[in-house]
Amino acid sequence: EVQVVESGGGLVQPGGSLRLSCAVSGLPFNERTIAWFRQAPGKKREGVSGVSNRERTTYYANTVRGRFTISSDNAKNTVYLQMNSLKPEDTAVYYCAADNVVGSNWYHEILYDYWGQGTQVTVSS
Repeated sequence: EVQVVESGGGLVQPGGSLRLSCAVSGLPFNERTIAWFRQAPGKKREGVSGVSNRERTTYYANTVRGRFTISSDNAKNTVYLQMNSLKPEDTAVYYCAADNVVGSNWYHEILYDYWGQGTQVTVSS
């Protein structure tokens, strides 16, 4: 059974930082693409960042490039999303997804079969 479990969300002030974790089990972690998506109220879900463990390549949406950093710990089967300089517009439910996706297609949510339950990130003063 494949499990994808996010953690680390919370409330943070603008300019602050949070680190999200995504623990994946039940599939060959070091051969899969793991991606973070987010969905704000009333908006479509969008890709935030992805990592292809097979290709050892990372990807970022333009809206978070330079502020967010994705990393993968193959020993722990866990992907992290370090979020710095957070803005109110980063407020959303953040989801982690995992599957056998070519790295350059990381942002196509339809390609992922395995999703976590989501974790809320709220950026507010």
